[in-house]
Amino acid sequence: MHPLRILDRLEEILIASLMAGATLLIFVAVVHRYASGIDLLYPVTTAIHLSWAQELCIYMFVWMAKFGAAYGVRTGIHVGVDVAVNQLPPAWRSRVVLFGLLCGALFTVIVGTMGARFVYGLVDTDQTTPDLEIPSWLVYLAIPLGSYLMCFRFLQVAWSFWRTGELPHHDPGHVEGVVESPHAAEDLGQELANESRTGGSAR
Repeated sequence: MHPLRILDRLEEILIASLMAGATLLIFVAVVHRYASGIDLLYPVTTAIHLSWAQELCIYMFVWMAKFGAAYGVRTGIHVGVDVAVNQLPPAWRSRVVLFGLLCGALFTVIVGTMGARFVYGLVDTDQTTPDLEIPSWLVYLAIPLGSYLMCFRFLQVAWSFWRTGELPHHDPGHVEGVVESPHAAEDLGQELANESRTGGSAR
């Protein structure tokens, strides 16, 4: 498998795992809080401490957001206002789009470098998170890693745009990993026609 494809899959797996884990953890925490109000279950729930759940969910969403932003650049799902850009002549439009992508790469590499310096400064300290009591630098590591990945995605899209003139486009009707049958439209039309005839004869 191509290295870029491996990176894509790892990115998707990480985001999906963080989202699923945070959702499950929130659900368990809510059920635990609700069960604590039931007299019969109170002795059991008080023995289970989930005070750390909220903090962990926040950190999971932070990591998910940083890597999700990089995924958004790769797939073209970020919201953009391109009304003015589309009014430009094709040659100027390409230059402006390429300039915007390179500015995005520059901004994210600056954020990543500043984040890396901040994390490096935390490594030698004893700072830990309030509830989980894990090293704080592990939490903030999402900033340089996510920003550098986002920078790479900007450069990847810029290189592809320079070669092909096409930007990644997100199709909300497409599901990753599902291949649409070439006869899907015909089959759907035939099925609707059959339902229409069946409904008409029933009346």
